[in-house]
Amino acid sequence: MNQISEFLNEDCQHDSIHRLKYVFDLERRDFLKLLGGGVLVGLCPSSAGQEAGGARHQTSEDTPNSLEAWIHIGGDDAITVYTGKVEIGQNIRTSLAQQVAEELHVPISAIHLVMADTALTPFDAGTFGSRTTPIMGHQLRNAAAAARELLIEMAAKRWQSDPANLTAADGKVLDTKTKQSISYGALTKGQQLAKTIPADPPLAPAKDWKIAGTPVPKVDGRALVTGSHRYTSDLTRPGMLYGRVLRPDAFHATLISLDAGAAQKISGAKVVRDGDFVGIAAADEYTANRALSTLRAQWKATPQPSESELYDYLRTNPEPAVKGEGKRDRQVSGSIERGLASADKTLAQTYTVAYIAHVPLEPRAALAEWNGDNLTVWSGTQRPFAVRDELAQAFRISPERVRVIVPDTGSAYGGKHMGDAAVEAARLAKAAGKPVKLVWTREEEFTWAYFRPAGVIDVKSGVHRDGTLLAWRFDNYNSGPAGIATPYDVPNQQIEFHPSDSPLRQGSYRGLAATANHFARETHMDELAHLLAMDPLGFRLKNLRDARVRAVFEAAAKRFGWGGQKSSPTHGFGIAGGVEKGGYVATCAEVAIDPATRDIKIVRVVEAFECGAIVNPNGLRNQIEGAVVQATGGGLFEAVHFENGRILNPHLAEYRVPRFSDLPHIEVEMLDRKDLPSAGAGETPLIGLAPAVGNAIFAATGIRLRALPLIPNGLPRNSTESKHS
Repeated sequence: MNQISEFLNEDCQHDSIHRLKYVFDLERRDFLKLLGGGVLVGLCPSSAGQEAGGARHQTSEDTPNSLEAWIHIGGDDAITVYTGKVEIGQNIRTSLAQQVAEELHVPISAIHLVMADTALTPFDAGTFGSRTTPIMGHQLRNAAAAARELLIEMAAKRWQSDPANLTAADGKVLDTKTKQSISYGALTKGQQLAKTIPADPPLAPAKDWKIAGTPVPKVDGRALVTGSHRYTSDLTRPGMLYGRVLRPDAFHATLISLDAGAAQKISGAKVVRDGDFVGIAAADEYTANRALSTLRAQWKATPQPSESELYDYLRTNPEPAVKGEGKRDRQVSGSIERGLASADKTLAQTYTVAYIAHVPLEPRAALAEWNGDNLTVWSGTQRPFAVRDELAQAFRISPERVRVIVPDTGSAYGGKHMGDAAVEAARLAKAAGKPVKLVWTREEEFTWAYFRPAGVIDVKSGVHRDGTLLAWRFDNYNSGPAGIATPYDVPNQQIEFHPSDSPLRQGSYRGLAATANHFARETHMDELAHLLAMDPLGFRLKNLRDARVRAVFEAAAKRFGWGGQKSSPTHGFGIAGGVEKGGYVATCAEVAIDPATRDIKIVRVVEAFECGAIVNPNGLRNQIEGAVVQATGGGLFEAVHFENGRILNPHLAEYRVPRFSDLPHIEVEMLDRKDLPSAGAGETPLIGLAPAVGNAIFAATGIRLRALPLIPNGLPRNSTESKHS
């Protein structure tokens, strides 16, 4: 699958996330209104896969070709860069600034990024899919390089000099012959120079980078560690009220009756009802919570599938949109029947993956303020422009009347694509006639946010006795198609994704389905290696021609000392790896098993990762280590439990996330390929941990775990079947 097709496929998945179902009534007057009615540098599109577009104050999603979209250089030498991307802890505020500074030949301290403001920044599809570095980074590098060349041209014209004698450095243009210089700001005088520039100006090769490629400190890091940074939940507006929303007692419930008499008697509280939407706006959080607790509602919900029947349900209930249609995401090469028939050994197994929650440190929050018919919302979302459109649709107004601003946000992991909190806060603010801030509780976050999809994966393979893969059939039900293609050389393949009618609201999660697909594939590869009595690493390398995948496996194995120690009943060693979104990963894991308690501890993890030229080594290392920590939770014990439309573990006391005591010693091996374009690294480092740990557990105990999470209730006595207990 090429990168453009992969992006389009992923966009479709993001857009298919179900919204919370609110249908707001319009007041009559609103319905009648509806009826009656500096140098600025941008760039031209360079490929069909370009994801960002639009200029400041422009609502079109087309890529801007005016200079005013991306960079402004003020008369005071202040350099402002505009991007619709969102900072959610992945440190792109630093890495993007590095890339601009590199091409503009200025210190990184000279760069100020304006991010994720729909009134100021170019349109952007969203911050997801590990696209910021390879796409937005490249766009901003082009813009900065074009600005640099334009500044040199301006200086040459001013001095009547040959541009070949001029160079840009430290925020100035210098004539190498006369030694005269002029600052960027003195050249621009703060003027806006609208001009179209070529898409491919000369860029500095990675081997010559001086700012990019270095471990510069995190931009705004001091504000984060001292607490002076203002998250959405910290913001206030004059006259602001606090909001709460009444939630149904089950999913897909309809409001039958509401007794709000007690709440209406509470001073300072306003009850808002619009269809099935019921909320409170109050002068303070205590009053809002008190009023909410007095509401008496009766809901009607139909019977819904429960966790105990989940995997059978996913197999037998295709997504309604594809019933009767051909299966999507079907990849076939060779003949799977001939491949299996010619194999010396075949293996068929089923692997399952549970729903898990995102558990962001900062729950969903929004502050909404109406000014006449114009709406401004501050909210921590990964897709500000999509949320703008969602708000416009909900309130039947033009998107030009909606502004969404995203403060740097306390994590998302793919879980903040929708405008749920934004729409709710805006509806309360509209009714109250004042700004309203709404912050979801942890229980709301666990219940009403969407989850990482659960899935069932069937794998059937055939192999020659010498270890050569001959056939590979891979059927994924519901998890998704991300990372579904195998990197191994198999002449006969049939790989399919079967969308299911999910009983729970589901959507994006860091890595999407690449975690599920790599877990099934790398566990199955380990099973094949043991079936053939081959070394698991040797078996993989025998079937790998991709030099980049081989390189990370070899690097991880070397750093780990693979083969130096043999597994025992109390210690096991496992390996797994793969490729996704231009990132290549291999993970080695060592586990220890207490023979008395059967407790399992991940002792050591070595992860090798390659994503082309590294923009910020410290940032990349943090991404990899953080991914290993997060993968520990999803790999060992995280799971959403549910029954008949209700979540059974909606609190951190019941939903197990990694603790400090769970963490292994983590070693990171980064392969810096300065000869290759930079790729993203926010997701792929997550995918190798779970299968590596599962394989290590098997090496020690002989128990094969085929369900994620691996050990929600400790180590079982026997290999798991196609459903977790």
